Amino acid sequence: MSDAIKHECGIVLLRLRKPLQYYIDKYKTPSYAVNKMYLLMQKQLNRGQDGVGIANIKLDMKPGYRYISRYRTIDSQPIETLFQKIGRKYQKALKEGEEKYMDGAWLKHNVAFSGEVWMGHLRYGTHGKNNIENCHPFLRQNNWRSRNLVVAGNFNMTNVDELFEKLIELGQHPKEKVDTVTAMEKIGHFLDEENELIFRKHKKVHSKADLRQLIEDKIDLQRVLNRSCKDFDGGYAITGMVGYGAAFVARDPVGIRPAYYYADDEVIVVASEKPAIKTAFECNYEDIKEVSPGHALIIDKQGNYEHKQFLEPQEKKACSFERIYFSRGTDPDIYRERKELGRLMVPQVLKSINFDLKNTVFSYIPNTAEISFLGMMSGVEDYLISKRKEIIIDDKPTADSLEDLLTFKPRIEKLVLKDAKLRTFIADSSHRDELVAHVYDTTFEVIQKDRDSLVIIDDSIVRGTTLEKSILTLLDNLNPKKIVIISSAPQIRFPDCYGIDMSKMKDFVAFRAVLALLIDEGKEYLLEDVLEKCLLDKDKVNEENYVKELYAPFSYDQVSQKIGEIVKPKKMKAALEVVFQTVEGLRKACPDHLGDWYFTGDYPTKGGNSVVNTAFINFMKGVEVRAY
Repeated sequence: MSDAIKHECGIVLLRLRKPLQYYIDKYKTPSYAVNKMYLLMQKQLNRGQDGVGIANIKLDMKPGYRYISRYRTIDSQPIETLFQKIGRKYQKALKEGEEKYMDGAWLKHNVAFSGEVWMGHLRYGTHGKNNIENCHPFLRQNNWRSRNLVVAGNFNMTNVDELFEKLIELGQHPKEKVDTVTAMEKIGHFLDEENELIFRKHKKVHSKADLRQLIEDKIDLQRVLNRSCKDFDGGYAITGMVGYGAAFVARDPVGIRPAYYYADDEVIVVASEKPAIKTAFECNYEDIKEVSPGHALIIDKQGNYEHKQFLEPQEKKACSFERIYFSRGTDPDIYRERKELGRLMVPQVLKSINFDLKNTVFSYIPNTAEISFLGMMSGVEDYLISKRKEIIIDDKPTADSLEDLLTFKPRIEKLVLKDAKLRTFIADSSHRDELVAHVYDTTFEVIQKDRDSLVIIDDSIVRGTTLEKSILTLLDNLNPKKIVIISSAPQIRFPDCYGIDMSKMKDFVAFRAVLALLIDEGKEYLLEDVLEKCLLDKDKVNEENYVKELYAPFSYDQVSQKIGEIVKPKKMKAALEVVFQTVEGLRKACPDHLGDWYFTGDYPTKGGNSVVNTAFINFMKGVEVRAY
């Protein structure tokens, strides 16, 4: 994507199902789990740029010994920093001697991060400042093992204010009004109640020492999650560890945020992406399962697991933008989907170049668009095969023309390259724009001047600023006849509120295009009409996205054309056309991920409608704040 946006967070949960000594003997190292956690987190690094955190719980530790460890960091290379810190613990242990170092019991009692239950988190913050206190995992401490709670997640709640008030009603005094804290405290409250329920029921017939074990055996995490999460409105995949060693991963009822798991007789592992699990454990893809919407993977203290429903699942609306951009293309399903997104663009591409393949050069904007580019070129090849058959059967070409026909290939060049070393460090906007223009480089002397058309595919277009400030000027300097920018995703028209930082209406070039069209056609009054509806409904339950009414008067092609006018630099000589994937094409390419609110405005929760209406109110009032 040429426009940088903030990503989703990444989660990891790892449970060793054998005693620590088993892994030391089999793999000849006491750091088996550390190495696996490093791989799982490193392979999801695209999901975390603001910091990382890791936590570990040791099972069955005697009173007086620490059994929970946690590190967090916001360093520039956070994963390396964090694991080097853990590594120093092991290096220090090695100095005690090889015999102790390879003794699981000694290691567990003397070295931090040598327990059986692990949690990792990669943060890309959409809420709160970038400081270490905002890094997951969060820890809710208590002197009872069964009341200690460690939480991390990939989520945003749209109803933080409501959840905050619920905590106050429960008698709490929250120190912050952010969704991570409110979610943890809500779960923690009902975990406390679960403890109390078991304690009161059995305290007369058991000693206090026996009660501790009884409580740990009887805690029902399915019930805790049901009571905790029933008021949540948002997309979430929340991981949790309880101090005595139980753990869970809970997914929202619509399935907005992803979570996958794999289990064998040695480990249970959960991550945001399949390729991370595949790489770390070399398992078969078909053995990696999805945590279903409204379900939780619950792991007990003994290492047994169940996939349990804790909330009623709703119509699945897993995020399609996840597939287009955020997840790794090495996942075979995502790879196929992205190729299909590119292939489906071919009819529009051919129309935009008037079917003149001879004088067209194809390329892509690095680097996540490469897979959709391959799909587009596969579709062009299919078109050529079809045309060759048609010509050979109907026209009976001569030997010379037949050779030309059979040897013709689409022209493919690497035209846009990103200078990863260049940083836009200048503060004032006028000089920063000048520097932004040179973040990308281009390849010269491969274009026939004033004759060739350029077809450049990007995975998505959000703001359009990089096109306007950099890429189009660079491409225009090659002197093509026409430039066609292809977006493998549909027009991004509406904000996200479930974990991706796209929350301000004016940031979207599609919204800017609609504003221009409203002015062109004298329909600015619709802005006030929609504002009035949003304001009237502000304190009610938002059942409707009123901002959709601003797009209704205009066709898809009208909006695309206006976007082209907006992003076209004033001095650009070549003709420009911007072509977007259709929503129908997106659904065809990603049939199992129908969460397309970015493009359609059809939010899967009521909180989504509230956020988009609030975002529009903020725009109309000139308020520069996040809408959730």
